[in-house]
Amino acid sequence: MKILAIDSSGLVASAAVVEDDKVLAEFNVNNKKNHSVTLLPMIETLQNILELDMDSLDAIAVAKGPGSFTGLRIGAATVKGLALALDKPVAEISTIEAMAYQIYGTDRLICPMMDARRNQVYTGVYRFNGDGLEEVLSDRAVAIEDIIENINKLDKKVIFLGDGVPVNEAAIRGNIKVPYCFAQAFQNRQRAAALGILAEKYVREGKTVSSEMHRPVYLRLSQAERERMEKGL
Repeated sequence: MKILAIDSSGLVASAAVVEDDKVLAEFNVNNKKNHSVTLLPMIETLQNILELDMDSLDAIAVAKGPGSFTGLRIGAATVKGLALALDKPVAEISTIEAMAYQIYGTDRLICPMMDARRNQVYTGVYRFNGDGLEEVLSDRAVAIEDIIENINKLDKKVIFLGDGVPVNEAAIRGNIKVPYCFAQAFQNRQRAAALGILAEKYVREGKTVSSEMHRPVYLRLSQAERERMEKGL
């Protein structure tokens, strides 16, 4: 099974090709460039380096959200276009779930956090049960204090990762009551390789959609929509 995986949901733009639980190549860019500028050249570079026949792909995986509204839309447009042109299914993976999967095999709870601004984070809590990743708390957009309170109630060791951690580090340290640690730099941001390996499981289980059916998951209204509602429009 060969999958092209794309994640543009956050600050990092990432693309990878995986085949049968092996990462053939991965490209990560984390320098604040617009994903609309970096994503397609990254995919083209992977194609050229691997001499990849795009028709040989079994599916295209994408981080469906939550995350940056603009980043998710860029990723969705890219994936929908490729999947439609190549007639390939789309494996939609939660950004939070894919980030948690990067901490494979830990016995701790895993709490990815993405900075959602407005004093909120996109987050969830996962754990490994054998080789499988289980959802403990579903993906949500919440205040940092709320997710910390929920983790304290679970009373388990936890590892935090994501761009929401440095933004909220003081709040985490000041409120957490269970043993905790922060993931290292090589595993604390979105990576398409983890997304692709997880997507293999989705494809084997038939959890795919057509290019027409793919929709990003935002978890909350955009700023423009919120402002419009506040004005009663």
